[in-house]
Amino acid sequence: MDYFIKGAEVEISSDEDGFRGSWFAGTVIRKLKNDKILVEYKTLMQDDLRKIPLREEIDVVQLRPPAPRETHREFKVSEEVDVYFNDGWWEGVITGVSKTGKFAVFFRSSRELSKFHPSKLRLHREWVNGTWVPPLEIEPKEDKKVSILPAKRKPGKETVQEKFSRGATVEVRIDEDGFQGAWIPATVIKRFDEDKYLIQYRSLRNEEDTEFLKEEVASINIRPHPPETALVDCFKVNDKVDALFNDCWWEGVISRVLREKKYIIYFPGTEDAVKFKHSDLRQHQEWIDGKWAIPS
Repeated sequence: MDYFIKGAEVEISSDEDGFRGSWFAGTVIRKLKNDKILVEYKTLMQDDLRKIPLREEIDVVQLRPPAPRETHREFKVSEEVDVYFNDGWWEGVITGVSKTGKFAVFFRSSRELSKFHPSKLRLHREWVNGTWVPPLEIEPKEDKKVSILPAKRKPGKETVQEKFSRGATVEVRIDEDGFQGAWIPATVIKRFDEDKYLIQYRSLRNEEDTEFLKEEVASINIRPHPPETALVDCFKVNDKVDALFNDCWWEGVISRVLREKKYIIYFPGTEDAVKFKHSDLRQHQEWIDGKWAIPS
């Protein structure tokens, strides 16, 4: 309520048929009783001549600040986006890209599919506990050169190199597109030197599908299997978790709590948001300086 003072810029949602999944720009006129706010829409009018802006009493839960938007962004298939049309922003998912550069967007609320220029899109975000999920992506300034070299890692987080014995149960990180934030269960087969191990994955199989895949892995990409933690009855928004998907544990953040112990998990590594059951989650732990720690 502290944000929604007189004159504040807002976005307004509606639960009415035909408007679910949409957000319209508006301005706060004044606060009312019982968590109600009087707002004035910027694009919706109350007269046929479209000269008088519509005013409406809205529950505070239907309001949020205007969603941020990157100036330049390359969208990808399967990304959740908001599309600007019919005077508002409508939630959808990208299903394809045409030869002309337009994106096909499917709207779940109306079951419709339409094509839009990328200038009409923004990445879909949720306003959760006063922060945007996912956060706004940092864009490089045009007047500065941006280094494409990876930053040198400082000693500390996940840099203490554990010595693993043959047969040890471990988790392995893969630095490949599509696997960002994933840890894959494996077993140590052999140690080559201080920096490399031969491991065998416990879920990934070789191309011939004759055995589980074996691979040489740098020790910096190996960690012990996380220990069991106290059972969590229910996760909260912004809790860090690992989600079991495709036989891998993926690092994510709770962005929404649903009914029946289900959650929407946002994965920063792939920028996906996916629904999971409570039983497919574990409390996120980090391997820091040779010890397990639960981030606060």
